[in-house]
Amino acid sequence: MEEGAGGDGGGGGGGGGDRSSFVIGLIENRAKEVGVAAFDLRSASLHLSQYIETSCSYHNTKTLLHFYDPMVLIVPPNKTAADGMVGVSELVGKHYPANKKITMARGCFDDTKGSVMVKNLSARDPSALGLDTYCKQYYLCLAAASATIKWIESEKGLFITNHSLSVTFNGSFDHMNIDSTRARLLRANLLQPLKDIQTINARLDCLDELVSNEELFFGLTQSLRKFPKESDKVLCHFCFKPKKVTDEVLKPANGRKSQMLISDIIVLKTALDAIPFFSKVLKGAKSFLLHNIYQTVCENPKYESMRKRIGDVIDEDVVHSRAPFVACTQQCFAVKAGIDGLLDVARRSFCDTSEGKDFTLSYPRRTLLIGFPINLFRLLDMGRMFTAQALSLLREGVLVHLFAIHTTLLVGLIDEIREDIGILTLLAEVLCLLDMIVNSFAHTISTKPVDRYTRPEFTDEGPMAINAGRHPILESLHTDFVPNNIFLSEASNMVLVMGPNMSGKSTYLQQICLIVILAQIGCYVPAQFASIRVVDRIFTRIGNGDNVENNSSTFMTEMKETAFIMQNVSSKSLIVVDELGRATSSSDGLAIAWSCCEYLLSIKAYQNCGKLWVLPTLFGYDVGCVSQFIPWLILLSYTVFATHMEGLSELSAMYPNVKILHFEVDLRNDRLDFKFRLKDGVRRVPHYGLRLARVAGLPASVIDTATSITSQITEQEMARMDANSVEFQSLQMAYQVAQRLTCLKYSNQGDEYVREALQNLKESIAAGRLT
Repeated sequence: MEEGAGGDGGGGGGGGGDRSSFVIGLIENRAKEVGVAAFDLRSASLHLSQYIETSCSYHNTKTLLHFYDPMVLIVPPNKTAADGMVGVSELVGKHYPANKKITMARGCFDDTKGSVMVKNLSARDPSALGLDTYCKQYYLCLAAASATIKWIESEKGLFITNHSLSVTFNGSFDHMNIDSTRARLLRANLLQPLKDIQTINARLDCLDELVSNEELFFGLTQSLRKFPKESDKVLCHFCFKPKKVTDEVLKPANGRKSQMLISDIIVLKTALDAIPFFSKVLKGAKSFLLHNIYQTVCENPKYESMRKRIGDVIDEDVVHSRAPFVACTQQCFAVKAGIDGLLDVARRSFCDTSEGKDFTLSYPRRTLLIGFPINLFRLLDMGRMFTAQALSLLREGVLVHLFAIHTTLLVGLIDEIREDIGILTLLAEVLCLLDMIVNSFAHTISTKPVDRYTRPEFTDEGPMAINAGRHPILESLHTDFVPNNIFLSEASNMVLVMGPNMSGKSTYLQQICLIVILAQIGCYVPAQFASIRVVDRIFTRIGNGDNVENNSSTFMTEMKETAFIMQNVSSKSLIVVDELGRATSSSDGLAIAWSCCEYLLSIKAYQNCGKLWVLPTLFGYDVGCVSQFIPWLILLSYTVFATHMEGLSELSAMYPNVKILHFEVDLRNDRLDFKFRLKDGVRRVPHYGLRLARVAGLPASVIDTATSITSQITEQEMARMDANSVEFQSLQMAYQVAQRLTCLKYSNQGDEYVREALQNLKESIAAGRLT
């Protein structure tokens, strides 16, 4: 990105040019949970994280390490993790240099000592960190903290003073994990925001209630945790039924398929068990969306009926678990005793003819029964009469029969569940929607300072007005991020943003797009005020680069993207363009940029003008001559165009609906001081390109010659632009009046205020200037 905003930034510990100051401890358990302790030596802060690693390639852990870029990684000795995963120790060994990896004995990873250390060293009250409640649950990150602090104190020769550390803690529920399961709806909404104002406002009403009602917010957060993470994915599994259940599915060799059957049913059982608490939380909710969910889900008797049916078949002690050991056991013992006589006989025969040690060694690994707890059963006296080979064959035959009966019962239960598949699809959609609104939107808003996020307003054909808007991502990285405004209307539908490199233009363009997207998915936006005209599409032409695969140069790539915009744009689109035409000659680039702007200015759709009929009377024209003012009665596409080409500013003289803005820059000691603040009009910073070139190290003679050349060119351009400004001054006055009237049309003020504003406008016109 060429421009930046908001001052210096930085990612984690060493993403920039500075050396990293982070020391990180990593440890995991067999359940794929990972504990992380990141100690920042520069700021005396400790960041604790614990989460479940869902990727065999340790994607979450790699992302976290990439963010911190640690100087040292502390891990326990190598040990292969569950399901064949390499383990964090092996991961660190493969992807990080040997001088970064420190292996410490497992005894150093002591969660009890870690808890005591964190409590003693934290500058905050331990209860505020949740340590008193979560020590047992989040023991891994505390164990990692123990090893990390021990290494720092011994190897760095440091002693950490009590109650001096800034400690932050993020448990698995505090992270918004963007994965293919729970973020499916969030991703879909970001890629395809809503256009229906009623649906958007229903979400915003729900968000209003969550933000203002802490009990409801925390209750919903807690209730959503009771649903398994993969609930929506598994519930959708029931929508797909195999063409037929073949004999192959019933064989022990296909134990994986049998495990999936029982796993899906158990996840459904767990989800249905969570509905009563979910209903208790939602009862009394006021917003339309939450109330509708309560009526359609919580008061639907089919959910309780399905829950009871599953409870009649599946043993109540069966719980959802990812552990292979538990999953294997459930393959044979999930169905209740007494459901099927043959199944009970098969189970008894299997137990009576099995001895854990012999069976484990002799039965093929592919059956997924290694580690099966059958050593808990004693071999009957009659079983000892068989030879080892005969006994093994008998056990295998019994197991085949056991699997077949068990799986057949599960398939029958799933067929019954599919009779009411509609309610499962509804539940999956509800969980996704609430997960997005509660755990993404409401959680983000609640963690920000008061009034940093506001509810947007919407119109079908009004202006786009954003006051003190901020970039939702960069503002969290830059504490001194500078907010900026945007106003687009029928009377001022194109904004040209000018300013030197690095002044903030690209950040500003991205910020506008992100605020509109957040608004149209039903979320609060980072601004003091936002009124959005619903857009049908957002077109962006940002960034540049060759497309070698398609034999396309930077300029050709730019032209193809611009052509797509021109061919598909409508009067309700938002177009954001950054530096169009810079990849070719200056004259051709200016010509193309100018022509594209004129084309975008011409896209219109006729609309009812409402109160704008008063416009002709203000200028002394007859009211019947409305046809003379057709431009005031149209709906125009909104365009934000960032450019370095000062020649484009002449558009504002010829087209009064073009507004010029610039990013404020001061000159201090012949250097540019970026303010990242947007101002009206053209602000010419003399030779900013040459000043940056001088900083980059170009020879002084080259800079002096270039300065002389550009001064002559600029002088000629200024003279021509001043002449155009005088010629089109009256037309600009008319458009300024139209813009004021547009604001009054969509204002929420009373009639008295509007009358006074119109009177002031008349007086300003009579005086020949607008105040």
